[in-house]
Amino acid sequence: MNPLNRRRAWLLLLGVSTALCSAAAAPFEAQQPIRIGATMSLTGESSIQGGYGREGYLFCEKHANEQGGVLGRRIEFVIYDDESDGKRAAVLYEKLISEDKVDAVLGPYGSAITEAVADVNERHRKLMIAPTAGTTSIWEKGRRYLIMILSPNENVPEGLLDLAARNGLKTIAVIQQEALVPNAITKGAKALAKSKGLELVFLETYRTSPEDFSDLLNKARAAKPDVLVAGSIRFEDLLAITRKMKELNIDIPMFSAVPYGLLPNYYTQLGKDAEFVYSGSFWDAALPYPGNQQFVAAYQKEFNHAPAVQSAAGYTGCQLLVDAIKRTGSLDSDKLREALLTLKTTTLFGPFAVDERGYQTGSRAVTIQWQDGKQVVVWPDAVATAKPRFPTPAWDQRR
Repeated sequence: MNPLNRRRAWLLLLGVSTALCSAAAAPFEAQQPIRIGATMSLTGESSIQGGYGREGYLFCEKHANEQGGVLGRRIEFVIYDDESDGKRAAVLYEKLISEDKVDAVLGPYGSAITEAVADVNERHRKLMIAPTAGTTSIWEKGRRYLIMILSPNENVPEGLLDLAARNGLKTIAVIQQEALVPNAITKGAKALAKSKGLELVFLETYRTSPEDFSDLLNKARAAKPDVLVAGSIRFEDLLAITRKMKELNIDIPMFSAVPYGLLPNYYTQLGKDAEFVYSGSFWDAALPYPGNQQFVAAYQKEFNHAPAVQSAAGYTGCQLLVDAIKRTGSLDSDKLREALLTLKTTTLFGPFAVDERGYQTGSRAVTIQWQDGKQVVVWPDAVATAKPRFPTPAWDQRR
């Protein structure tokens, strides 16, 4: 075959190959995508957490589409910024459902905003998996279309208090913001402390973050607690409290910053002052659950930074929705709900099971501690990656 004919044959083969590839892709590409609506706190006081949650959603979108989509269709997220405001989020979920006509919805960031929007999807009978909401009261209002992933917030202090009791500690103090999640954590801490023989010797709640936490911390120190829990959904509060403890030279055997002592940014902001601090968590990069290590490595490669619990939650919530759609062959909320109510599986968060309310009964919180610049799981023993460093050394004895 002369060079001209060889080139013509090659071009013809290339054309046929391209046409065949296009034909094969046509059913997937030609159909309208399955659109999943959500809001995230991309600005405002929860923007760090919301940013991680958004990345979790988008990472799941990428993986689902690489694996052929759902029902022969791509999935596509429509994510609005709710500005860390529940009222704004409720308006946006109404828009997503009524105006944008999304096929499905997933939850916003956090318990407070989930509570603010839950009646919107409920009114429209639109199932919502709530990846980052863990406050029990949200599931005590007769809602039908809300699915929980996290262990309940009331259980978050369990590991800290169990470790305290094991080490012979006797008293606990709590400083907390007046808000849904800290209230739930404190409620759990009270009950758990009593069950483990610990006495609550100080509890003070604040509504507005003070410019200086000195007064609160000095009151707590006067009670001579063995354990101090600082609870706030304002990340800046937890940073300020930790810094002020160092400034005032307040030495306590165990200190826990919840819930956001678990964020990578906690150490980024505080450096070595974050060492020895505990926090309750729902997930950790080292947990031995199926797919967890692969998720962590792939996420790091995709976004050039480590995932946080909100990243894993967004990814898991999306995965559960995609799987339910595939198993039912439907976008009908009642069918999806039934599939999830009967599902028993293991996610990045461990065992998944919900009761008739959609309330999580399978997952269990863990306790982490910052050691040598890394989060390590120190409780429960079955999944611990390190032993707790106890007691916390005095500030003037730290290197």
